Amino acid sequence: MTETIHIGQSALQELPKLLQNRAFSKVVVLLDENTLAHCYPQLKPYLPEHEVIQVKSGEEHKTLQTCEYIWQRMTELHLDRWSVLVNLGGGVIGDMGGFCAAVFKRGVFFVQVPTTLLAQVDASVGGKTGIDFHGLKNHIGVYQEPQSVFINPAFLQTLPPSQLKSGYAEIIKHWLIADAEAFKEQRHIGLFTDDWEGLIRHSVQIKSRVVEADPLEGGYRKVLNFGHTIGHAVESYLLNKPGRELLHGEAVVLGMHCEAWISKKHELLSQLELDRIETFLVSVFEKVKLTEEDIQQIAQLALQDKKNSRSTINCTLLDGIGKAVFDQPITVQEIIESLRYYTLL
Repeated sequence: MTETIHIGQSALQELPKLLQNRAFSKVVVLLDENTLAHCYPQLKPYLPEHEVIQVKSGEEHKTLQTCEYIWQRMTELHLDRWSVLVNLGGGVIGDMGGFCAAVFKRGVFFVQVPTTLLAQVDASVGGKTGIDFHGLKNHIGVYQEPQSVFINPAFLQTLPPSQLKSGYAEIIKHWLIADAEAFKEQRHIGLFTDDWEGLIRHSVQIKSRVVEADPLEGGYRKVLNFGHTIGHAVESYLLNKPGRELLHGEAVVLGMHCEAWISKKHELLSQLELDRIETFLVSVFEKVKLTEEDIQQIAQLALQDKKNSRSTINCTLLDGIGKAVFDQPITVQEIIESLRYYTLL
């Protein structure tokens, strides 16, 4: 996998080589209004003759309705199975574009050009594609590897602080599940780092190692879901609350708080480790306000998590900082207690 991921200021220079070597019949760029304005001008010089499909930005548009529009445009543009879709954007564009390409005519080629930190360190790597369905996060999707991933850290300069923080959450997650030393060093630096390329490379290496060991999430790959069982439930719930929506990373931070607390409750994490995690997360991210009604609804949504088996909620917990254990059964009541605990931090 790592051979197909290009990282650095010269990453986009590798794109023409791929497009020329594969001799694709058509090249189409999928983007939204934000990447059209801020990122497409940087990408365009590296593209041959191509078409553009534009969709609306935001998680609320990561739906079957948007996919229908994309498939309609792909049909109108006469894409065949030797065409390639270039997904230029954050996690929404990458997930949805990958899904649309993977099922159109039983699969056309696609490449990822992630423009947000979240997409660069997480969403564009690993071959997961998907869309939301009836308020449930990534409820429909397939595993399909892109032809290649082109990560240019320069795109981060186009991001607002909230998007940078959202991506940073996944970097922290990678430290917590796989690199205690990095967490120890970086928690004193935080967002004041001047080496985003180094952080991106390190995060991609961690995720790539995990994915290569378990491409289809049969077991070990589930360690990447730390913070996501509760985080996805929170994200899905607030997606339907106008004005309260969270970015993915913001929801994952909340989930990491809760799942670290549950790890301590299961005697896998020490109180000192929990304190260090909480102190760091609180120093970077703002707390999310939740009511008791919110807590009850979120806990019920966790029953829909894709990692569950029958009525058992399977969660990834921390066995100390730097190591994760997957398929740990937790209860709805524990989720409720962890969310109540979070509100008191």
